[in-house]
Amino acid sequence: MIPAYAAQAAGAPLAPFMLERRRPGPRDVQIEILYCGVCHTDIHQARDEWGGSIFPMVPGHEIVGRVSAVGTQVDRHKVGDAVGVGCFVDSCRACAPCRSGMEQYCDEGMTPTYNGRERGTGMPTQGGYSTRIVVDQDYVLPIPAGIPLDRAAPLLCAGVTTWSPLRHFGVVAGHRVAVMGLGGLGHMAVKLAVAMGAEVTVLSSNASKREDALALGAQDFATTGDGRAFKSHARQFDLIIDTVSAPHDYNACLGLLRVDGTLVLLGIPEPSPVSAFPLVSKRRRIAGSMIGGIAETRHMLDFCAVHGIAADIELISVDRINDAYERMLRGDVRYRFVIDIASLAR
Repeated sequence: MIPAYAAQAAGAPLAPFMLERRRPGPRDVQIEILYCGVCHTDIHQARDEWGGSIFPMVPGHEIVGRVSAVGTQVDRHKVGDAVGVGCFVDSCRACAPCRSGMEQYCDEGMTPTYNGRERGTGMPTQGGYSTRIVVDQDYVLPIPAGIPLDRAAPLLCAGVTTWSPLRHFGVVAGHRVAVMGLGGLGHMAVKLAVAMGAEVTVLSSNASKREDALALGAQDFATTGDGRAFKSHARQFDLIIDTVSAPHDYNACLGLLRVDGTLVLLGIPEPSPVSAFPLVSKRRRIAGSMIGGIAETRHMLDFCAVHGIAADIELISVDRINDAYERMLRGDVRYRFVIDIASLAR
């Protein structure tokens, strides 16, 4: 049994919990967790806001630690390696998405790092608000030297979630990219797009974020609250990375795109009606994107190491997690909470 923090029921405060992990099998890697990022999804799942939550639940899918044991068939990782685990720990491995490195879109459904069930045993998966995890080597990622391990944790979700659409929609030097929302996802989107050579504008309803946006490398900033940005920046962008989870007007956002521009939704707000006219008038597209595959995540980590990119974090002890959830709901974090897992042993 190992120490963890868990939600015992929907809406219950997270509290200390003793968790049992399986022993490593032949292809498994045992990881002593050092840091775990706190994603907004953790709140949704722990409070059963999307339905189907499994309790007791140990959240956390932005996991970084060091290998402490490996199975007899493991050939990619060794004891002492710095490694990470992201949003899923298994998939069917046989469908077309899995075979093409897009395990997140597995036809049978990926096995999430927590709030899911293991393939074969049906046992609930439990996440990174704990001191140890055991994962098949195919779903464990090496953390390149040079990325601080605490600041690497959010790259396993926030980083790859923004990297995937930037790469998929072909962002290169000179492209004009808008990032809507400057939070955990948004700040990573800015850093990555700037490093790709794009001209980046941050669009936010909060005018106080202007200085932060420019400090992160954005060339421009515009507030959306009064609607003027939708006129002053009309038809300017090749791609919009929309990280906003609150309801907002997609039709207004589409008007910011050039011919053949794409609005990519990463947040999951309440449904918003979309008119055909802003789409057909400039051959625009509206698309969605979800996290990233194992190969994508590995490439993203390598890119971050080369370009000196890591998440901006606030390191917390695990006993502050309930307060951290409330602060996240208020937007009071710059830009990702990360739990120091050593605090579980105190």
